[in-house]
Amino acid sequence: MHRRNFLRTGAVATTGLGLGLTGTHQASATPRRAPLRVHTVLYDGVEEQDFAGHVEVLGILADQRRIKQTFVSADGPGRVATMSGLEIAIRAPWSPRSADILVVPGGGYGDESAVAEQIRRGVLPKALARAQRPGLIMAGVCTGTMLLSAARIADGRPCTTHHIAKEDLEAQGGKVVPGRVVDDGDLVTCGGVTSGLDLGLWLIERLYGHEDALFAEKVLEYERRGTVWRAAS
Repeated sequence: MHRRNFLRTGAVATTGLGLGLTGTHQASATPRRAPLRVHTVLYDGVEEQDFAGHVEVLGILADQRRIKQTFVSADGPGRVATMSGLEIAIRAPWSPRSADILVVPGGGYGDESAVAEQIRRGVLPKALARAQRPGLIMAGVCTGTMLLSAARIADGRPCTTHHIAKEDLEAQGGKVVPGRVVDDGDLVTCGGVTSGLDLGLWLIERLYGHEDALFAEKVLEYERRGTVWRAAS
């Protein structure tokens, strides 16, 4: 049996939180009904944990909530090598118009980092800038927010990033606010590395309700950390 299915079955058997997946959802907000298309942007030198966190969280509910996840690259189909040298095949084309959420993970920080290289190349920031449209949520994990900043997407917007890059983010025009996850509507960012888990759980809560988020926490055996800062609606 698939590991997630095995864990999910056990969690449903031991907690009422599983009811949120059977049509008796009682969350504080009406859960999203339409399929959710999530594109995660990869590039050479991307940090594994920066993209693994939300991918794992959303994968727990993929079948029940019709969540489809896709790896994409601004350079199109091909292969990318992660920070640790793992090779990942990108099979889908760059197609932000077919996404509901576009997640940009980080890749270190500093002059020799993968993030700095992507900013120097300019291909990814330009592609992100062109991707903006009504209805698309753009998310940054860790120093992935700096790529959104390079695309001028974070200008004047509440946001956050890894603590080592916060001063630069603010100097570039971002409105850095305290919070492990910062939700400004169509821009959602989070702090360093492992906060991608918290971003994924927050997106689940925002779109489907707190019961589904708590259920995913139970499957992961992970308790959310820090504060979610959310702009007033």
